[in-house]
Amino acid sequence: MGLIKLRPITPTQRHQVLPTYAEVTVSKSAPEKSLIAKKSRSGGRNNSGRMTMRYTGGGHKQKYRIVDFKREKFGIPAKVMTIEYDPNRTARIALLNYVDGEKRYIIAPDGLAVGQTVQSGKGSPVEVGNTLLLSEVPLGTVVHNVELNPGQGGKFARGAGASAQLLARDGRFAVLKMPSGETRQILVTCLATVGSVSNSDHQLVVSGKAGRSRWLGNRPRVRGVVMNPVDHPMGGGEGRSSGGHPRSRKGIPAKGYKTRSKKKASNKYILERRKK
Repeated sequence: MGLIKLRPITPTQRHQVLPTYAEVTVSKSAPEKSLIAKKSRSGGRNNSGRMTMRYTGGGHKQKYRIVDFKREKFGIPAKVMTIEYDPNRTARIALLNYVDGEKRYIIAPDGLAVGQTVQSGKGSPVEVGNTLLLSEVPLGTVVHNVELNPGQGGKFARGAGASAQLLARDGRFAVLKMPSGETRQILVTCLATVGSVSNSDHQLVVSGKAGRSRWLGNRPRVRGVVMNPVDHPMGGGEGRSSGGHPRSRKGIPAKGYKTRSKKKASNKYILERRKK
């Protein structure tokens, strides 16, 4: 993927940095009909019509692409037909056409090309886009779309540019370094896909104007310090008051406050916490 910086003809374009979509298949304009679902919007309202989620509403109409996170069609090769844009996620998606005629979307890894063949299951070669058990992945390999429980489907390293690295194996467990920097144990019977997620330049995109956020369904966000004391713990005061310690509307500190439970069952599988 590449980025394009526009000439500053308008105030919007002065700082705007946009993706080129060079990796997206040009001939494919509409998603696969058999793999789309309706996506309704609530506008942040509940079943009573009352606003329960602030700063949400509007946005362009979207269709949900049904993505295969499980990759359970073992031993059946599939050809990559297209690389497509997905409005529901930061990564690109790839349309696979299996030899038995079935079509599925997967998260497109970096380097996957149209016409390439991918497969999953035991005995699959260690190549970009192939899904294997962690027991079969060589140490040091970069993977994504990794399962936390066998058969559950990929749960982490699914966003643009994300990846995890297999550091070691110890009995029933594999040791992975997460995208956050955390090191944890995962069962070797879990599946993982070789390679890192595509669209790694996503974090460098600069929208340039508020309108692009509105297209995504995001409304303007109001800072707590400009609210009244009845609305926010940091509100009130004369003039530009600092507002006290940064905290949420419910009073939870925003910086350095640990919200993870000390009794959480999966704590024993975390070998090293992420760096602050």
